[in-house]
Amino acid sequence: MKLSKKGEYALRALIDLGIADQVGRSLVQVGELAEKEQIPVKFLEQIMQLLKEEGFIQSQRGKFGGYRLARAANKITIGSIVRLIDGPLAPIGCVSHTAYEKCSCPDETHCGLRMLMLDVRNAIAGILDRYSLADVVEVTLRKMRRDNVPLPFSEARTPGQAARKQSVRSSSRPDLQPVEGILSNLFPDYTI
Repeated sequence: MKLSKKGEYALRALIDLGIADQVGRSLVQVGELAEKEQIPVKFLEQIMQLLKEEGFIQSQRGKFGGYRLARAANKITIGSIVRLIDGPLAPIGCVSHTAYEKCSCPDETHCGLRMLMLDVRNAIAGILDRYSLADVVEVTLRKMRRDNVPLPFSEARTPGQAARKQSVRSSSRPDLQPVEGILSNLFPDYTI
């Protein structure tokens, strides 16, 4: 499973809406989300429309309008968003729970590849369905507060300020260690 850009942008926008909700901001304009996350506005608008149609977010029209979560962040699993945007989590169709497809293997019951891919599917689904948007928002805010990073959406900002107040993005790939993932932030004693 590889998360598409559309899936990544949908998750980042939802996390931002969750953060906005936690800091007391009722609505966030799509332009603010696009600027903060450096996402093309038109592409983000299409994603937001899909999330709205599926009941994950609500919109309010007008000069002071914007988007907000339509349901509690703890009721939105990361897996449900990934499935909505990118389809089944299974690497091959014969192990999918939501979009099963018979494979070309003559003996599906005893196929070693199928057994392996079922474990892969179960591991991915187990993680993505275990964590809610609220979990990711909590970890994000906790890490931002720990690092004294200004919280986005916590004050009225003029266009351009949101991007400048965030920590500067490095063009090089940051070194991430497995102990820096969401599991370690939710469960401090977690080790691999």
